[in-house]
Amino acid sequence: MATGAGFRESLATRWRVRRAMPAKGPRGVAWQPPPRGSGAPRRGRQIAGGIWHFAGQLVEAQETSPWEIEAPSIPFEMQLHGMGWLDDVMATGDRAAIARVRGWVVEWVQRYGRGTGPGWTMPLTGRRLLRWISHAPDLLQSLRPADQAAFFESAYAQAGLLRAHWKDAPAGLPRMEALTGLLYAGLTLDGMAGLCDDAAAALTRAMGEDVGPDGGIAARNPEALLEVATLLGWSIEALTASDHAVPQGLSEAQARIIPTLRALRHADGGLARFHGGGRGREGRLDRVLATSGIRARNDSGLAMGFVPIAHGRTTLIVDAEAPPTGRVSGSAAASTLAFEMTSGGSPVIVNCGPGGPFGPEWHRAGRATASHSTLILDGWSSSRIGPLIEEGGRRIAPLIQTPKHVQWQRSNSRRSSTAMFSHDGYVPSHGLTHLRRLILSTDGRLLEGEDGLRAIKASDKERFDDAMTEAKLQGFPYKVRFHLHPDAQAELDLGGRAVSITLASGEVWVFRPGRDIEMSVDPSVHLEPGRLKPRAATQVVLSDRVVKYAATIDWTLTRAQEAVDLPPSPAEGV
Repeated sequence: MATGAGFRESLATRWRVRRAMPAKGPRGVAWQPPPRGSGAPRRGRQIAGGIWHFAGQLVEAQETSPWEIEAPSIPFEMQLHGMGWLDDVMATGDRAAIARVRGWVVEWVQRYGRGTGPGWTMPLTGRRLLRWISHAPDLLQSLRPADQAAFFESAYAQAGLLRAHWKDAPAGLPRMEALTGLLYAGLTLDGMAGLCDDAAAALTRAMGEDVGPDGGIAARNPEALLEVATLLGWSIEALTASDHAVPQGLSEAQARIIPTLRALRHADGGLARFHGGGRGREGRLDRVLATSGIRARNDSGLAMGFVPIAHGRTTLIVDAEAPPTGRVSGSAAASTLAFEMTSGGSPVIVNCGPGGPFGPEWHRAGRATASHSTLILDGWSSSRIGPLIEEGGRRIAPLIQTPKHVQWQRSNSRRSSTAMFSHDGYVPSHGLTHLRRLILSTDGRLLEGEDGLRAIKASDKERFDDAMTEAKLQGFPYKVRFHLHPDAQAELDLGGRAVSITLASGEVWVFRPGRDIEMSVDPSVHLEPGRLKPRAATQVVLSDRVVKYAATIDWTLTRAQEAVDLPPSPAEGV
């Protein structure tokens, strides 16, 4: 039984839900939106069989209702009550699976439908209501009249709660989830048509505030941007299908987002993995790009703070902007100047990825500079993780002490594209600026790199001298890390002077430092949402020590052998 603050919060939620209940009137679906086909059937079959895999944790409850499960973590519990998994089960088309899930929804209504339980934050309420409405024909089929009535009473209560309190949702993706659920309620629930225009206007304002002129969001998380684009696309499709006018602001937001998503897409079709984002759910990115009807690509050179470079079958995506700070930075990382590289259908150089699904310790580790493919001063990250704060019903640790100045420039020639970057994240501690140069040949077969540390201004040199005194003139060790995808096999070659990297496709790349320097192939991890535990991987590490005002490491990565069977390039229409 809840006690103290927990009891008061539960009581307040029940009171808000009760007050939000619309006046008595018709209860039903006046219009049914078309199905979206966004679920994963394999995952749906697992869920219907009682195998629940959320937030990196697995619970097997084949003979147990999900509402009897003792959730192993708050993120697991939130995903359970948000019911986004309904998409997956409905995608199976299996009558027995859908019937079982129908019973779980009825049971949820009986237990929690009037405001009890943990699933009543605005984002979760919007997420759940959107799924209920989208799958209403399957969920309501063969239900007893009393259960149908209870289902609709709860749906109307959730819609009323969203109408009254959607502003409580944090900006960005959480607010979009709340407002998309509200919009669907206004479009479909009988007697709530007046809500549609207000919801569409609020969603339009939110898109205008949260989606920048460059098509990016403040969190700089590519996967979160994909989820925003997905909700936006669903909203536009539903408005169009129901013969409602699509506000110009929604169309304009989509026209900004889609080209930026396209720029953040690697050659293998996955998203760049930065700031808490993964590759994206299988097929979702291609679906969003294709159904939008927008074929433009952000070729401004900077897409949501990332510089994409593509030649031949090779793509690079470089983090070239200061990371987020404040309340949107709970999953942001110290990844400044890190890059990912993909060759055809095979990732080569990656970042370790989002650790959140594997628990708080992995979440923190995945945000560190050491988990990214860039230079790091030993023992320091280019940004710091601050203390925990409360945000939207959850506790987050925002980034603090981030680089103040991050610069980039790019030039192109007939033979290559050259991009130069710098950030001052190590100036306050050591007086050193990280300089990085990347040169990709136009055939995509050769990547040349140079990483350096330099004390540039007189004040930087003074700080460096002070730090050297504190270090007893021993200098500062630093490393340049290149995390490899777990499907890539690395082996020291040429007496330790090179590393051969063999991809799953049979393609071979050879990594060489430009001078005699310590090089090793060390263990790494690949943090991939949807798996039970981190995957073992390797990383190539170049190590040196800075003892003067400047130090430089140069290196090359060359494709030495083509793939056995070249995979097709991503579809041009996507």
